[in-house]
Order: sequence, then C-alpha cells, then structure tokens
Amino acid sequence: MERLLHTPEGVRDLHDAECEKKQQLEGKLRHCLHRFGFRDVVTPTFEYFDIFRKERGTVPSKDMYKFIDREGNTLVLRPDMTPQIARCVAKYYKEERFPLRLSYRGNTFVDNSGYRGKLKETTQIGAELINDGSVSADAEMVALMAECLKAGGLKEFQIEIGHVGFFAALAKEAGFSEEETLEVRELIENKNLFSVEQVLAGKHLKPELKELLLKLPEFFGSVEKLKEIRGMTENAEACAALDYLTELHRYLEAYGVAPYISYDLGMLGKYGYYTGINFRALTYKTGESVAAGGRYDHLTGQFGKPAPAIGIALYVDTLLLSLSRQGLICAEEKKRTLVVYEKGSEEAAIRLVCELRADDRYAMLEEKCSDRDWKEYETRINTGGIVRVCEVTPEGVRSVEQTDGIGE
Repeated sequence: MERLLHTPEGVRDLHDAECEKKQQLEGKLRHCLHRFGFRDVVTPTFEYFDIFRKERGTVPSKDMYKFIDREGNTLVLRPDMTPQIARCVAKYYKEERFPLRLSYRGNTFVDNSGYRGKLKETTQIGAELINDGSVSADAEMVALMAECLKAGGLKEFQIEIGHVGFFAALAKEAGFSEEETLEVRELIENKNLFSVEQVLAGKHLKPELKELLLKLPEFFGSVEKLKEIRGMTENAEACAALDYLTELHRYLEAYGVAPYISYDLGMLGKYGYYTGINFRALTYKTGESVAAGGRYDHLTGQFGKPAPAIGIALYVDTLLLSLSRQGLICAEEKKRTLVVYEKGSEEAAIRLVCELRADDRYAMLEEKCSDRDWKEYETRINTGGIVRVCEVTPEGVRSVEQTDGIGE
C-alpha cells in the first residue's frame, strides 16, 4: 500500500501553492500568445504511432510510450506537439492560404530513462504560424518567445538562434551520405570536437571546408560573428543562411528584442524536421532550455498540405523551476472566506456564500462540528488562502479576518 502512494519515476503531483503558481504562469503565457493574435486548438493526448514515426523527424521511437487499442492499432502518448498541429492543419485548414496562427497547451510524454530526475510528463504552451515563410514571420516568432518569457516574469535570458541550412550546405559540399550527415550533426550538436575530427579524418576535404566543420561548434556570438564567418566560405548556400540571419537581426532590432539575441551555428536542433532557423531560450540556475522553436517547412506537406511553418514551445515546468530558483515567482493565492454554520442556520449561511460568490469572491461553506469550538476555526485564517472566517448561528453572523480584509 505504501508504494501506491508514490508516483512512478518521471511524473509528480502538484498541489497547493505550487499548483497555483503553475496555473498562474500558464495564464500569463497564454494571454501573451493571444495578444499576438493566436487562437487555441486542443489536440488529443494520444495519437496513431504513424503521426510520430521516424520520417517525421520527431522523438525516437524508443522514447515513446506505446500501447495497442482493441483493433490492433499502435497508439502513443504524444511526445511532441508539432506533428499533431501539422496533422490538424492538414485536416481542417487544407484550403487556407492566409497565415494561420494557432496556439496550444498540452502535456507531452517522453521516456527519458537515461536521465534520472528528469520529468517524463511535461507541460508545453506554444504557438505555430502556418502559411508564412517570410523573414518577418521568423522574427515575429522569436520576438513572441521573448515577450512570453518577460510576461512570465523572467528578467535575464538569452535566445540563441541557429540555421540548419548552414550545416546542410557544408555537409552537401563535403559529400556526406545521409548517415554521415546525421552522425556529424549529432556530434556537432553535442560539441564533441574530437569525434568530429575522427570522422573527417577519413574524408578528402578542402582544408578550408574541414576547418569550417571543425570550428562549427565554436561559431557563436553576436551578429558581428556572422559577418566574420561570412568571410570564411564561398559556399553560396552557406552564405545565404548567414545573410538570412543578418537580415533577421534587423527585424529583431525593430522589435526591441535584439539585446536578448545571440547566434550559434553549431546549434542544429533536436528535431529532424527543422528546415531553417532554430532557436532556444536559456537562463541561469537551470541546465535546460526554458523554450525552443524553429522553422519546419516540410512537415505539414507530409500530411497533405504543403505549407511553410514556424513554431515555438514554452516548457512550463522548466520555466517555473527557473523562476522559483531566481526568486521571481510567488503564489498569488485566491483570498477565500470560510462560512461555518450551526445546525438550523443552513439557509442564512447559504444566502451568505451565494452573495459572496455573486460578488466574484471566493467562499467555502462548512457545517460546524459539534466537537470543535469557534477558536479552532479562527486558527484556519492564513491557511489555504483563507482570510476571513464567518460563523452563522440563529443569533446572527460574526466574523474574524486578516487586518487587510477580504480579498477578491
């Protein structure tokens, strides 16, 4: 029985102040998305496995929670929201040609067995901008991420931006096979320079190309770094990616978020469906990203609606942890009135709580226990958000409250 009181590894209960903190944070983030014109969609918690199969470029199959329905279909708890939104867009907005702004809130499930202490069920709030492949759309989504983080209460953070097109151009010039490209990509993403050098040792590459690939994990910094790298290659596609980032920065300056931006060409993204820029937000006192995003122009086409798209995801649990560790969040508990009545005073007590609730106040009703005196109920003030206790008897109503009175 004792074991059943505990949750499995990777999931947890939320209660009291922590639960309220998370809900309030979610409300702030969603309000920010709505101010940018995004409208909510709700997708199911589980889907057919094919929605997330390897070709989509999403979470590896081994990390998914799978089960079989009564018809024999393989289903999975969603490990990633973006393929779901792509499917939803292809089904309900196939003929839509104007930009679509969709937002969501949902839990994802990834079996991170190799990472003890890491949550396997996490909450994401995000937004997807479909049918717009412009640099303006990219800038809007990066700016939206910055505004959401500020709305959530974060004061110090950095958004790192990369472009998968830069590495793709170098891999193409190097003549890498698909397997080699995936291997080198992963090594670079993990900043494993020694292994990258080992892979390149068996390839006949131009010295300048080899140097670029080896230095790729070191290519990070301000927009000025992009100009420096621009002079290190004549690869037209690679240069186009650098020029795109430079143009993007001009838009971000107009949005006023440039101070939060840096560039990292060795950041290639954890999802294989990214086709252009990808980005993530980092802050101190946590080793994980608090948000991420990227352009994925080929994903919706896999479901029957070819369309450019870009999205962001805010990792609510990680963001909440960061805010708490930085002392930037506290529970704004609802202020409640507790109405306690004696037997025979039910009608008067019910009228009182109804009046309070009609006035948009928070009120709870309890019958007074015969073995408890009034002083015991008074001690409940300042617990569970209770700021006032009212006792209703046949003689009338008396109350005790905090010195600052009843809240909302």
